[in-house]
Amino acid sequence: MDLWQHAQAPMTSEPRPLFDAAPFLTTRWTRVCLAKADSDDGRTALADLCDAYYEPVLAYLRCAFRDADAAREMSHAFFAQMLAGGTIHTADPERGRFRFYLLGAVRHFVARHREAETRLKRGGGVAPLSLDADTPESPALQVPDAAQPSPEAAFDRQWAVTVLDRAMAALGAECAAQGKSVLFDQLRPWLVGESGYGDQSAAAQALGLSAAAFKVTVHRMRQRFRQRVKAEIAGTLKDAAVIEDEMRSLLMALGG
Repeated sequence: MDLWQHAQAPMTSEPRPLFDAAPFLTTRWTRVCLAKADSDDGRTALADLCDAYYEPVLAYLRCAFRDADAAREMSHAFFAQMLAGGTIHTADPERGRFRFYLLGAVRHFVARHREAETRLKRGGGVAPLSLDADTPESPALQVPDAAQPSPEAAFDRQWAVTVLDRAMAALGAECAAQGKSVLFDQLRPWLVGESGYGDQSAAAQALGLSAAAFKVTVHRMRQRFRQRVKAEIAGTLKDAAVIEDEMRSLLMALGG
């Protein structure tokens, strides 16, 4: 995909800024820490997190249950538990990436659900299941359907899509704040790989740019989009040194 060929290329400094300098958004881990607080701000932060990362969890549950209705029901139950202040208290920035925490939380939720179903069917008690336990009831050990991605692969792909969507929304808001909404709207197809042959001349004319100036503008917009993607990823990490590794993981998820 053309977008990600550019995303993988090393960033270069811009000789003339297309955008004013903009601070990174509050990091996801900062929001997680705030979400642990029993306060109005904490509850708002937790609701924001649930809203932001609803889709990756739903993607996991669709693959785990192979039933759209059951997946939606379980996703509502999972986030209701989160909003009630449940597993969010176990999130620890020192242990790694927010993506790993959320994936572990939903895996644990599914395993506990299946454990409860088994207990009801057997009529007996079952020992509490560890988050890292590998049991026959664990989604990770079920025999996969060759025609379907694993729940983990579906989660990672939707996580990547969510990151791109949030980065694109942030870039759009940045452009709007600087009076560049028309520029953003015209160049967006070049950021998401939707531009077609012959579109460049029409877009350049609409913006009053020469062909050469249009190419430079597209290049700078792509650079800014990549910065926004990195900012979104950085917000889900404790250690900034692993940003590039997470970028590679994002690209692999999209290509899977």
